[in-house]
Parts: sequence; C-alpha cells; structure tokens
Amino acid sequence: MSGVAKALFVPLALAVGFSMAASYVLATTLVPVLAVWLSGEHPGGEARTHPTMPTWYLNALGWSLDYKWLVLIVYLLLSGVIVLTLGARLGLDIFPQIDTGQFQLRILAPDGTRVERTEILTKEILETIQQEIGPERVNISLGFVGVHPSSYPVNTLYMWSSGPHEAVLLVSLKPGSNVSLEQVKERLRELLPERFPGTRYTFEAGDIVTRVMSMGSPTPIEIAMSGPNLDANRHYAEKVMEELRRLPSIRDLRFGQPLDYPTMEVRVDRVRAGQLGVTAGEVARAVVSATSSTRFVEPIYWRDPKSGRAYQVQVEIPQSDFRSEQDMLNLPVMLQGGRGPLLRDVAEVIPETSIGEYTRYNMQRMVTIVANVTGEDLGRAAEHIDAALNRVGPPPKGVRVDVRGQIAPMKEMFDNLRLGLLLALLTIFLLLAANFQSWRSAFVVLLTMPAVLMGVVLVLTFLGTTLNIQSFLGTIMATGVAVANAILLVSFAEQYRQQDHSAEEAAREGARSRARPILMTGLATMVGMLPMALGVMEGGEQVAPLGQAVIGGLLAATVSSLLILPAVYAILEKGGGTQSLSLDPDDPMSTHYEPLHLPILQ
Repeated sequence: MSGVAKALFVPLALAVGFSMAASYVLATTLVPVLAVWLSGEHPGGEARTHPTMPTWYLNALGWSLDYKWLVLIVYLLLSGVIVLTLGARLGLDIFPQIDTGQFQLRILAPDGTRVERTEILTKEILETIQQEIGPERVNISLGFVGVHPSSYPVNTLYMWSSGPHEAVLLVSLKPGSNVSLEQVKERLRELLPERFPGTRYTFEAGDIVTRVMSMGSPTPIEIAMSGPNLDANRHYAEKVMEELRRLPSIRDLRFGQPLDYPTMEVRVDRVRAGQLGVTAGEVARAVVSATSSTRFVEPIYWRDPKSGRAYQVQVEIPQSDFRSEQDMLNLPVMLQGGRGPLLRDVAEVIPETSIGEYTRYNMQRMVTIVANVTGEDLGRAAEHIDAALNRVGPPPKGVRVDVRGQIAPMKEMFDNLRLGLLLALLTIFLLLAANFQSWRSAFVVLLTMPAVLMGVVLVLTFLGTTLNIQSFLGTIMATGVAVANAILLVSFAEQYRQQDHSAEEAAREGARSRARPILMTGLATMVGMLPMALGVMEGGEQVAPLGQAVIGGLLAATVSSLLILPAVYAILEKGGGTQSLSLDPDDPMSTHYEPLHLPILQ
C-alpha cells in the first residue's frame, strides 16, 4: 500500500493481526477449559444436548447435495453476472459523499477589480446567500478579501488567492438545519451570476477531509498543463476547456490562474530619457515606488532612539490618487539631488493584459483547470475527463498534462487495494493448502469469495452507495469472517471424511454440525454492524458504507457456506480418497508412509 490507503490500512492490519494473535492464545488455553467446565456432564445431572437443525435446512442441504453440479454452475454464473454487471455500474469515490453542513465559496470579480470594490461585492453576496438559505440557519460565516500586503508575515503561498479581485467565504450552517448543500449550491450557481453580472464562482470543500484528499487542489478535479512554453500550455488548456464544457456533470469550470489580468506597460524612450538625464533604472524605481512602495527598490529603516528598535519605513502614493492612465503619466521621475521630468516625457504607457499569477511545479510554469462534479461519482467523472482529453488529442511537444485533485489518489488507491486483496487471497490459499494438505480443500474455502462480492455489490447498488475506501474496508472484513466460517466447515468435513466416509457424507455432516456456529458468527457480526450501517450517529454517513458492505457480504457468504460450499466440497473431494497428501514420512495417513523395520540386536 502507499499514500492514503497505506495510512488507513496499516493500522487496520496491525489491529487485526494482534487481536487474532491474542484470540488464538485464548482459544488454545482458556476456551477449552471453559468449554469443559460449562458444557460437560455435571454431577447429579445429565449431559447437555444441543437442539438439532430445523428440518427445512436439512431438506435444503439434501437438495443442494443431490443437485450439486447444478448448484455450483448456477452459483458461479449468478455471482459472476452480478459482480460484472452491477459492479461495473457502482460509482467510485475516495470517501463517501456526506453533507458536512459547511461550504467554501471562492468569489472572482472581474480581473483588476480593486480590493475595496471586491469587499463591497463580497458583503452583498453574503447577504444573498443568507437570504437564500435563511438567516436563522446560518451558524457562522468567515471571509477573506484580496491578498495581504507584502509586509504581512505569512507567505502568500498559503492564502490561495491571486489578487484583489478574489474573495473567499466559508459558511457553516447550524446543526439540524435540514438543508441540502448540493441543492443550495445549484441554486446559488444560477442566482449569483444573474444578480452580480461579470462575477464567477467556485465552490470548494468546507471540511478538512475533502481538502486533504484533494492533495492541494482547490477542487476535486484539477488538470495541469505544464512545460517550458507558457503559450503552448495555455493554447492546449483552452482546447481542453472547450471539451470539458460539454460534460453535463462538470460545474464551476475555470482556469486556476487569471490569464488576462489588466496591466499598464511602461515603454521607456531611452533616447529621450538620455537627453533629459534619466536612466531606465530611475524610471523603473519611480514607477515601482509609486505603485508598490519603496520597500521593493530602496528599503528604509528608522531606529527608535529610545528603544533602539528598527522600523521599516515605506513610502507610497495613496492608491486613491491613481485613478486613470493620466495619473500614471503625471508621475514624477526623481533624480539624485532634485526633481526630474514627468513619466510622460520619457515613456509611453500602454494598457495591456498579462498573467496575473504564475503557478509552477518542478520549476515549470503551468496553466491549470479546476472544476467540481455534481450528480455523478468521481470515478465516472474521471472516465469522462479521460475521454475528453483523448478527443482533444496529444499535447504539443514539451507540454505535459496531469490530472490531479482527488482523481490521481483515487486511481492509485484502488489499484493498490485490488493488488493487496489479490495478494491476501493468494496468501490465504497457500496457507490453507499447507494446513489441509490439499489444494482442493483450500480452493473450496476460497469459493466463498464470489458470494461476498455478490452480496456487497447487491447491497451497495440497492442503497445507492459508491465503492469507496469505507465499503472496501467492509468488503475485506466480510471476506475475513466468511473465510473463517468456510474453514470451520471444511475442517470438520475433512475430519469426517478421513474416517472412511464419502465426500458427500462428509459435506453433509460438516454443514449440519457447523451450521449453528456459522450462523452465530455471521448474525453476531451483522447485528453489530447494523447501527453503523444505518448511519444514525453523528457523522454516520462517513462510515455507513463499511457496515453496509459487511452486512451484505456476510449475508450472502453465510448462505453460501451453509448450502453451496457443501456441494462444492462434495464435487471437488469426490475422488480425493481418504489418505493425506502430506509429505511428512511420519504421518500415518500419508501416502508416503512406510514403517521402519529395525533389526533386533542380540
């Protein structure tokens, strides 16, 4: 395992391993003593007898053994069809989609909007959201507008906003508000652009789990085009954007960076500047000092004579005095020892557009596309995105395309889980083959796996649950219990067969004698998982698929263990004989056993 799956499954594996080791010690020491003490013959009384199995079960078991080939064929066909057809329709997610009662909204005003205008706009949008949801249902709201100044002691990298035109709102609803966040988001996606023209919006995760699973991306879907040529990256990204707009489940589709931010290009006339005694560096210093303060061109420190502390002094023209292109042209260029010409005398100011924010990965600039998914699981959305990228065609030379967000870790996680499950089954098979000294008996035990998968797929399909890490956990847990029940049945059947009984008689006796423990184990596990499967507790939606998968898998596996596995055992062990296949020469039941005759020494 690696990544998310490793972080979640390693503790599970350690807990199961140590608990099984402890239970084995108890099962071989304390449990036999208690069994003799509690269920043995008591002085002055009679030995306890256990009630026999119901007649209907014995009749069903007899029918299954009489038509064992038909039962095996129907079992394999039915489980295969259900798993391959319904299982292919199950959606894929990393974690179950839950309503956390909070959401984060990123507001994007037109590029170049001043921060004070963005603040007013954000307040109006917040009032609209409260009116739409209901002020009595809003618990708290937090907002951040624009970007912090350069003197703020936090790197801009951690603020996730690209300019004064952006704002972020985090809205939390009161518990028990009975409001569907997905419906609220859909209404706001239609209402806000109509009420505030020119604005764009992106809903982002409000809970920490979804943020972490997005691996740094603001949304579950992020497509990054990176390479040395930024124009080539953007050109290909625009083609991808056109294809993604055709997908009905994609929402909040936009570029992750402002690509056409309004700027003022200052072109210095070096000949004219030289005639007036001005250098290009002095022109640049004047423009930067006026628009971004002297902090970036000439740091100034003032020391307090009383405390001795040094303070940085920054000089900047008030932003309110820069209202138009003419204000920029009237900017004086300061010379050493006096005032120089105006900017209009030595340079030309031309309105342009430029990249508002550069995003790099491995030192290469990239253009990203971010989007949300609505009305569809992440797995199907990933398939549609891959198909859209194929329709666009291969990227230009030097351009690399990476699908990021939750899609990449989801694919990696499920690949690792499938491989881990296959390795676990292979290990179990080899261990059982060594224990039973028979490949056939080990194969009988593993034939309970199709029933587990069939039960899990049926329950998840019926309840409309996706295949996620929780339901996969439940599948593995159900597999463990089902294999344990199958081992119980096959072990007793093998003991009975070794007493010169036929395979069919051994299967019947194993199922009859072990039906009650198998039912007790399965029912106890399923009843214990019922509260979790219902999701009645706080945050229960997050773990409900685990309980649902365990109940569905165990229900089908219990039925198969009691009715189908005896028939499978009778088929596979019919010609197996009663001798052990052990290679141990000291095993009396082994086909390789030969008594050793030693001469008697006189």
